[in-house]
Parts: sequence; structure tokens; C-alpha cells
Amino acid sequence: MSLPPILYHYFRLPLPYAQTLALQERIHQLQLLHRKTGSHKDILLLLQHRPVYTAGRRQTEPTIRDERVRLTSIGADFISTTRGGELTYHGPGQIVGYPLLDLSRYSPTMGARDYVCRMQKTLELHLKEAHAMTPIGSGHTGVFLDPTTKIASIGVQVRHRLTSHGFSLNITREPKSWFNRIVACGLEGVSAGSVETAKDKDMHVEDEIPGLIGRFGRLYDREMVPMVPAQDGEIGEAIVEMEKEASNAGPWPTEPTT
Repeated sequence: MSLPPILYHYFRLPLPYAQTLALQERIHQLQLLHRKTGSHKDILLLLQHRPVYTAGRRQTEPTIRDERVRLTSIGADFISTTRGGELTYHGPGQIVGYPLLDLSRYSPTMGARDYVCRMQKTLELHLKEAHAMTPIGSGHTGVFLDPTTKIASIGVQVRHRLTSHGFSLNITREPKSWFNRIVACGLEGVSAGSVETAKDKDMHVEDEIPGLIGRFGRLYDREMVPMVPAQDGEIGEAIVEMEKEASNAGPWPTEPTT
């Protein structure tokens, strides 16, 4: 039996992180509710965030309290999450992807390691085919242009065989100054790269979306279909609300304030 398509949606304005986290959780609950009838939907959300630093599930509040104070003082949000990995940054100029998939739809059920491996290969293939860039192999999760330059990060969560969180890929130079304020993912001596820096020409996030969607479908063996929020029930309504949140949030800081 063929697998149903993955529905995708790209948000054109940067989204506040906390509300996007709540959107993922809402979709997760709807997937659980409707899975017994097989009517649940697999979804890929693509977006940019307003400037935010996020901590992983193994980082406790006592260990990150000082960082929270320091980083919010320079104009970013700070959120503790349930994803894997350590402290990282998300913001404009960076594509963030949240695949919300039911891994049990694959036969046999896709394991978490295979799921992450395909995600990494999707990002590597995008860089190779779209930009003639060849990432190097690394013992660390994520995509590296050289041993000290990381261009993409991966941090996922799998509950009840349903995925959340996902990946980020730096397109423009804008995230660089924010990444410079932290030791991202706990990797000393590693800095953030971007497609724009590597190619030395202006890049636009929107131009990357069609190719990235196509390659995601290839690596996960799925048809990719654009979501029509007005026709997709509660999930569609939640996405429309998120679009309004982004519009009402107003301008965002383009660089650290201190």
C-alpha cells in the first residue's frame, strides 16, 4: 500500500518560537487522536524564527540560568525545549524544518536513527545539487563544510513514533552574529557557516524552499503536496492563526543589541 503524501507549508514571516512549539504540540495531539482511524496527516512545516536561543532537554535550568539572562539581554528570546542536543540559535536567514511524521507508516517502522540519517542526507543533497557545495563527514550530528564550520543542525524528538522538532539550515549571513554569542551545540571551536558566505553572493531563503521540499520527498520516499489551510480542518486553522501571530508580532531585531 502506498503511503499518503506529506503536506507542507512555508510561513513567509518569521515566527515566534514559543507559539510555534505550541503549534507542533497541537498537531502531535491531533495525529494521536486520529491515528486509530488512519486519517491523521503527515506534515512538514518550513519557516524562519524570530531571534531565539533554545536549550535541549538534557540542559537543566540551573545550568542555563546565566545564559538565559545574558542572551535575552541582547534582544533574543530564550526557550527550553524537549528536543535532543544542546544550546543553539534560530532566526531570520535560516530555514527551520519541522517534520511531523508518523514513522509507523513505513514498513517496517522507520527507526529514529534512520529518520535522522535521511534528514542529514536531505540537507547534504540540497547543498550539493542546489549550490555545488560538498559537506564533509563528521562525528557530530549536523552538516559541516569543514571541521570548524557548521551550516546545518538537527535536533529531533520522537514520541509514540510521531516526530517533532527537526532541522535548521543557514542560508544568509544574518544568523552569524547571533551564533557568535554562544558555543552552539556544545562544540568548542566550531562556528556557523551559511550558503551566502560560502558562495559569496546574496541569497534568499524563499528561493531554497521548492528544492528542499523536493529533496525531502525523495529521501523519505513520499509525495509532497502543498497544504491548503482553509481545507485542512483544525490543523489548517492553527496554521492560519500562526500566520496572524507572525504578522502582529511586528519588527524583529536584526542583530544583537549589545
